[in-house]
Amino acid sequence: MSGVLVIAEHRRGEPAESTHELIAAGLRLGSEGAGEVRVAVIGGGVTQLAERCGADGLAEVVAFETEASEFEPHLAQAAVEKLLDDLQPAVILTGHTVDSFGFAPALAAWRRLGFAPNVTAAEWNDGALRAHRGVYGDRLVAALEFDRDTTLLMLRPGAVAAVEPASTPVRTERLDAAPLATHIGYREAATEGVDITKSEFLLSIGRGVGEEENIERFSELAEKLGATLSASRPLIDAGWVPSARQVGQSGRTVKPKVYLALGISGAAQHLAGIRDAGTVIAVNTDAEAPIFGVADYGSSVDLFDLADELEARV
Repeated sequence: MSGVLVIAEHRRGEPAESTHELIAAGLRLGSEGAGEVRVAVIGGGVTQLAERCGADGLAEVVAFETEASEFEPHLAQAAVEKLLDDLQPAVILTGHTVDSFGFAPALAAWRRLGFAPNVTAAEWNDGALRAHRGVYGDRLVAALEFDRDTTLLMLRPGAVAAVEPASTPVRTERLDAAPLATHIGYREAATEGVDITKSEFLLSIGRGVGEEENIERFSELAEKLGATLSASRPLIDAGWVPSARQVGQSGRTVKPKVYLALGISGAAQHLAGIRDAGTVIAVNTDAEAPIFGVADYGSSVDLFDLADELEARV
């Protein structure tokens, strides 16, 4: 067994952002000795899409054509099983996503593969695979070593920086299996018209804001600064801020150029969501708050005093 097989994700004819993150993780394993890296794009009419799922360093992209116009778990599993038999990869990488959960755990159990979900990093060392994942609510990181011929890892979106797309040879295969479901359509989740994952400047608030009536003040401050308002989980759970604005493991993983955190202590779940932020500025009256451990700049001034100063200057 050798090589890495990456299972690309796509929606409405577009590669998912996580696809090139998975490829980056696969290429790293390949460079450490795991072997050649291949990408599989599974679905109906995916040959053209497969051309956009390449990257420098890949051996090939396999366009696995099925009869389903949209994702269907049993067809995805059947396609991956065929690739597993044909290629015998040492590692299979999927996203830790709703689509992959539709088939990846079942495939690992059925084929008795090594398996780990919610993986944040992996390396290949002396012929052995080691994967890292958060445990106890991400308070600790577990290092798992595998001795199976093939191991399937589900990589957390945002855990690895994506590689740039590049031209890669595409090979087409076809799966002779019928769909079991009919795709009716998509229903978009309510987002308030905001996508915090696309913002270059986030002003994020936590339980330090004190009361619900203070939310509007910081929302207006964010608008004046040209930032997007986001929040930590306690404010979401309290119903003070919509869930579309939540940053963290159970919310959104964000990559802004500037992340201004006001009154956020920095629980492990929150820090997981800002691991790829550019400049992190933290303000918290608790000088021992965990968020200062990842901040580029920090201050223990009162966040309301800081808000007064910012409002006076914009």
